[in-house]
Amino acid sequence: MNRKIVIPAAAIALTVLAAAVSFGARWYTDNRAAGFTNDYTLFVYPDTPLSEVVDSISAGAVPLRPRSLARSFAKENVEENIKPGRYVIPASKPTVYVARMLTHGWQTPANLVLSGTLRTKERLAKLISLQMMVDSTTVADALRSDDFLAPYGFRSDDVFGLILPDTYEMYWTASIEDIFERFRKEYDAFWTSERLAKAEKLGMTPAEVTVMASIVNGETRAEKEYATIAGVYMNRYHKGMRLQADPTICYIYGYKINRVLKSYLDVESPYNTYKYAGLPPTPINVVRKKCIDAVLDYEVHDYLYFCANSAFDGTHKFAKNYSEHLENARDFQRALNARNIKK
Repeated sequence: MNRKIVIPAAAIALTVLAAAVSFGARWYTDNRAAGFTNDYTLFVYPDTPLSEVVDSISAGAVPLRPRSLARSFAKENVEENIKPGRYVIPASKPTVYVARMLTHGWQTPANLVLSGTLRTKERLAKLISLQMMVDSTTVADALRSDDFLAPYGFRSDDVFGLILPDTYEMYWTASIEDIFERFRKEYDAFWTSERLAKAEKLGMTPAEVTVMASIVNGETRAEKEYATIAGVYMNRYHKGMRLQADPTICYIYGYKINRVLKSYLDVESPYNTYKYAGLPPTPINVVRKKCIDAVLDYEVHDYLYFCANSAFDGTHKFAKNYSEHLENARDFQRALNARNIKK
């Protein structure tokens, strides 16, 4: 009689033990074991269906145990609580970590990199939208709106002066306001008391320094020439000469010309530095920090002219007098003609 009772009890004990082992194994798999094959960066937009999120994770991170991922997502109710964001999924993390990451919004900051030649608002808007969740239309509208820009101390015509090329770490979901607040913070950090003092010594405001720097920025990509070219323009500026800066003419024509012809120089515009002395009203591009510093610490010399090098190596030939400059200019014009560059 006792023997018949012991056997079922042992079976029950084994069943309970097996269930406990199974539960423990699942718990360990979901909560402790590495869950994925690859590190993966997941982007979740607002209203993205959970099925698309799972498909993206499956294709990119490649779960080692898809059922574990499904259990964790169900346990954390990911479908109801998922938040938009840029999420880096380490292969070493368990599936429950990813589920909680998505429901708690544990984003990994993104780098907004502004670099290269940025001469138009359209190009700037596109570059920002390619790296952040905000769309290019929203950015473009902000760049054109005086009302939007007013709290940051700028207008739509001088907004290039606010934005400094750099790498900005922020969340991918940052709003347009968050992005411009960061631009303003970087602007304030850049204009230290030392730089402000240098600008005052030149008899210029930071805005005027930036306008001059934008011309330098438009003249050359050769960093070694920044301070030399800045010196040329500062010499002209101090003498009351017209700056006669080709980049300002290119700005007037929307940067759609490759060669500044004499016929272009009569265009009526306050940005026409061939017609009007002094600085143009606002920056003509997004200015590199090193160009601003090149103006603040411009090279002291006697050059009043410079011309692109006929070697087309990105450098320039400098001249102290007009006759020497004319010879350099003729040499460059011959090189342009030889390459059939007409406009």
